[in-house]
Amino acid sequence: MEYTYKTQNTCSSEIKLNIDGNVVTNISFTGGCNGNLKAIPRLVDGWTVEAIEEKLAGVTCGRRPTSCADQLVQACKAAYAEQNEKTQ
Repeated sequence: MEYTYKTQNTCSSEIKLNIDGNVVTNISFTGGCNGNLKAIPRLVDGWTVEAIEEKLAGVTCGRRPTSCADQLVQACKAAYAEQNEKTQ
């Protein structure tokens, strides 16, 4: 399932990803720090929602209470929940 998440309190404005079961692929960010937001998807492509959450949850950026990496966790969790709602 393709999913789009509108980020909050980050330089990037949205995250797009595909989710199949609990496996996340094809992650892309709109806006934000170009180099970092090309690297993160390459590093976690094919990981499970749980693995992404374990490694990236709670990462902050400067004085912000979140980061693009932390927002990716939120996007994955939201996509997983929506996917499960559709299959029930």
